[in-house]
Amino acid sequence: MSKPIVAIVGRPNVGKSTLFNALAGRQISIVKDTPGVTRDRIYADVSWLDKEFTLIDTGGIEPKTDDLMLRSMREQAQIAIETADVIIFLTDVRQGLVDADFQVADMIRRAQKKVVLAVNKVDSFKKMMPDVYEFYNLGIGDPVPVSGGSKLGLGDLLDEVIRNFPENAGNEEEDDRPRIAVVGKPNVGKSSLINRLTGQNRVIVTDIAGTTRDAIDTVIRSNGKEYVFIDTAGIRRKSRVHEDIERYSIIRTVSAVERADVVVVVIDAQEGVTEQDAKIAGIAHEQGKGMIIAVNKWDAVEKNNNTMSKFSRDIRNKLPFAPYAQIIYISALTGQRMHRLFEVIDIVIENCSQRIATGVLNEIISEAAALKQPPSDKGRRLRLLYATQVAVKPPAFVIFINDKKLTHFSYTRYLENQIRETFGFQGTPIRIMYRERKEKR
Repeated sequence: MSKPIVAIVGRPNVGKSTLFNALAGRQISIVKDTPGVTRDRIYADVSWLDKEFTLIDTGGIEPKTDDLMLRSMREQAQIAIETADVIIFLTDVRQGLVDADFQVADMIRRAQKKVVLAVNKVDSFKKMMPDVYEFYNLGIGDPVPVSGGSKLGLGDLLDEVIRNFPENAGNEEEDDRPRIAVVGKPNVGKSSLINRLTGQNRVIVTDIAGTTRDAIDTVIRSNGKEYVFIDTAGIRRKSRVHEDIERYSIIRTVSAVERADVVVVVIDAQEGVTEQDAKIAGIAHEQGKGMIIAVNKWDAVEKNNNTMSKFSRDIRNKLPFAPYAQIIYISALTGQRMHRLFEVIDIVIENCSQRIATGVLNEIISEAAALKQPPSDKGRRLRLLYATQVAVKPPAFVIFINDKKLTHFSYTRYLENQIRETFGFQGTPIRIMYRERKEKR
């Protein structure tokens, strides 16, 4: 199931990040009165009137600039425009209508996407509405007055946004074929991996059309079974700017991960695990997806007896939130260990859907409590009364307890480790939740 995507775009310093934070309901974007602060898109899940969507904040668009940083931000905003279902085109009532607004409007118009024109910084509708009418000259629709800073007009804006959602937004046809998202930063070999798989298996059933995400869905058959691979490899660097500027399309990664059952995070063996890799893996973890770390270009690494184990330790250290992720060392160029990828995918899919009988689960929880006493405070000890599994993909467990205040993250981690030790769950996150229940006398 894929949520609609809404992108906030506009020239620099019109208040995009302030509006983003107001709509997201929490402080996410850096807000500073200096053009160019938001270098990369930031995303958040937003709901309004039972409609859920992904909101993207973008860097400001300077339509004509020789500045490398601003050019980079323009390219990122262009990706957001191409990816979005609906665009919030944000302007500034205080600065009024300027040439750059017309140029941004032309860029959006060429994309042929649904657009909601918002005029920001309207702190008094009574006094400033005559200035809002000026923005009709953009020829892009009725301007909606808002104030991100004062949180005015947000409801009207969101009403207009969801009115423009595609009819089938959030709904996809039922398809029980495993969906595999191939994600990673640019130039790690995502396209090569897909190409190797399609060439190796010699059967490309179809390219599924109709996705609004600009990610290519390719069906590959292996050992009589079909897998839908979601390739996000379309983004490439147009120019090297600064090493600290992240140039990957985060929103395409989010969208692909959301639709997937298993996420293959491709890492460049020659570069090692980077901060960018950790962010991409973090998206899969947060969304509760099965995860495989595919270390590509392994053929290009000089090795000794400890190279693989050392690299694995480095992955675990830099991705401490995903100790369950399965690691595979491959070369898309030579085909090294590529046959193992489908084996690991099948294992992870099975574990993501694994269900544990309630009686067996409670035995394991009781044994765990006996081996290591639950935490206590002021003479009162946490009691684990009853446990049951409530969901799969990812597996989720509810443990009924006497007092939530007595829980501690370290003991939760201990219980998770005990469950994993008994039942495996390789490749999938698991969730443990607590519910208070009064003990029967």
